[in-house]
This record gives sequence, structure tokens and C-alpha cells, in this order.
Amino acid sequence: MLEVNPRASRTVPFVSKATGLALAKVAARVMAGRKLADLGIGGERIPKYYSVKEAVFPFTKFPEADPILGPEMKSTGEVMGTGRTFGEAYAKSQSASGVTLPRSGVCLISVRERDKSGAVDLARRIVGHGFEIVATSGTAAVIEAAGIACRRVNKVREGRPHIVDMIKNDEIDLIINTTEGRQATLESNSIRREAVYRRVTYYTTLAAALATCEALDHLDEVGVNRLQDLHGEVPA
Repeated sequence: MLEVNPRASRTVPFVSKATGLALAKVAARVMAGRKLADLGIGGERIPKYYSVKEAVFPFTKFPEADPILGPEMKSTGEVMGTGRTFGEAYAKSQSASGVTLPRSGVCLISVRERDKSGAVDLARRIVGHGFEIVATSGTAAVIEAAGIACRRVNKVREGRPHIVDMIKNDEIDLIINTTEGRQATLESNSIRREAVYRRVTYYTTLAAALATCEALDHLDEVGVNRLQDLHGEVPA
């Protein structure tokens, strides 16, 4: 065993705020000998709303930092978005973390081999939101085979004009780029770096991209709720 991490600095406070249950206080009393039953805790607390935790990254201040996911801790804080639907909660979390979700424009999709089947559903949903799709050759072939309109774009190594040129010319509004393997990750570094510099919304996983599709349906839902009111709705 290398580590036992109770997640007490971030995850526990988030769950406490999302459910209205002060977990740190409960844990302290249990360690002092109290029973969960004595504290009125006998089962799950399932809220009737959604809460999304989003990390805040300093990439706009440090453009040389690579935003791709990895084991290093790069976030400088976290925010929570709460809504009646997952899409609303996710949209609020993105707004609070400083991510601007475009409503339309051109979306670049370039994914690794095992994500290609999922890219079809993603492309269909993106087009449904009014975006035009551009994709690298392998991804474009799969999307086109599914009958979805798609414009092909060169990878950096395939000659100009290529992806980075389009980003520099402000022709791209949204990027979904998943990579696999050391070489592919290195090759896409210039894409990520330019996207960060130009402040183009960029996702490195299909899950985040699909969540964004949910959020696009709820961008205009700006209802504000007091946490105390939400906590009152949670079944004991």
C-alpha cells in the first residue's frame, strides 16, 4: 500500500456542500466514539439536484503548460455548479471555472482509434447544436461513413494549411482531441499550446465533450438557489 488518502481537503468538503451533511463533523464524532445511528445517519442521502465539481486551471496565465490530463496536479482550485439537470450543473461549473462554451461555429474533432466509434455520436450531437465539423483524416473517415457532413483538415505533419494554422486564423471555436501513445501526444502538443494561447475551448476526453453537449442545452438556465434551500430538499 502506497497511500491512504481520505480526500479530506477537496472531495469531502464538496460532498458535504452538495448533500448538506457535514462529513468532517460526523467523522470527528465517530472517532470520539459516537455511532452513526446516534447521529441520525442510517443510509444514503440522494439529492434531487445535480452537483458538478470542476477544477480551475491556470493555463491562460501559463501558456507553456500542457493541458493534457496526467498524474501531475495542475489545478489551482475547484468550483461547484448545481442545477436541476446534469447539463445545467455542468454548464454552471464551466462558467464558474472560466471556460467559455461556444454556442456555434467550427468544431475540430481528432480522436484516438478506440474513441472513433464514440466520435460519431459526438459529431452528430455537435452538428445538432449548429456547429460545422472539421476532422483529421482517420476521424473524418468514420464520421463521413456515418453520413455526417465533415470537412477534412491536415495534421501538423501532413502539410499546410493544417490544424494549428486554422487555430491561429481564428477558424476553430471548439476542439475535441484525444490522444494515445507518446508520439501522438507530442505531436498534438502544438495544437493544445495554440488553443490555450487563443483561448479556444479544448477537451481531451470524449466524456467531457459529451458533457459539453448536455451543457449547451442549458446555457440560458441561470437559476440561482441558496444551498440551505437545496439541502432542505435532500431526504434524511
